[in-house]
Amino acid sequence: MAEQQEPDVPGTSRPREDLGGRTPAGAAETPDAAASGGARGGRTRRRRRGSEKPTTGWGAVREILIVVVLALVIAFVAKTFLIRGFFIPSGSMEQTLELDDRIFVNVLDARMGEIERGDVVVFDDTQGWLPASARTGTNPVRGALEFVGLLPDSSQQALVKRVIGVGGDHVTCCDASGKITVNGKALDEPYLYPGAQPSEIPFDVTVPDGEFFVLGDHRNASADSRYHIETGTEFVEREDVVGTAFVIAWPLDRFQFLHNPEGTFQDIPAADK
Repeated sequence: MAEQQEPDVPGTSRPREDLGGRTPAGAAETPDAAASGGARGGRTRRRRRGSEKPTTGWGAVREILIVVVLALVIAFVAKTFLIRGFFIPSGSMEQTLELDDRIFVNVLDARMGEIERGDVVVFDDTQGWLPASARTGTNPVRGALEFVGLLPDSSQQALVKRVIGVGGDHVTCCDASGKITVNGKALDEPYLYPGAQPSEIPFDVTVPDGEFFVLGDHRNASADSRYHIETGTEFVEREDVVGTAFVIAWPLDRFQFLHNPEGTFQDIPAADK
């Protein structure tokens, strides 16, 4: 006997539930379920908002201080081990370096590299080349910024010159043509200030190992190694060299990289031992 099926009565059908009693997709929630879900969502949002702590005034200050300290540390490390800025206070290196130029020097060259003839070097004045009047103090704030490397050094206790002779070199002035010689080879010096002679002061020196004989490019305006021969302080020691200048960074119309003059110091014979 065939089983009778209940007839579908209009208006009495309910949405079928899938396995587990879940309402199929697209089925409408009952008002009670919607209200319950909305309440739970509201509580969740309130809990999330409550867990996000607002940044206090001290917290913001602390974050700024951390950023400032990190910037100072990075600047100090860069100044100590990588590069350092300097301000040019005189015309002794004209026209390679002009008055008020800002330059950067490669500190690694002085610590780990090889300093060569023709390099422009910055070195500390440990032998009293500068007159006492030049050894002036600086504003404390500026001094602190210079110390960490955020401003170029303007203390005027450092000098910038060009290396002419390295350890063992025999440097003389002048030969029959009026040129400086290194180990017997006459130097053609295209970097000299226009109209300046290689030197109006005669000299004949042998550079000790680990030291340098240095001259300014504007020979008539540079109190360099030549002026300190009589006092025995004419040579710059390796440990006094801060670094080699590699770029003029300011003013912008003077921006340029500095290079060892091509040809001037090539093919210099080895020094006689």
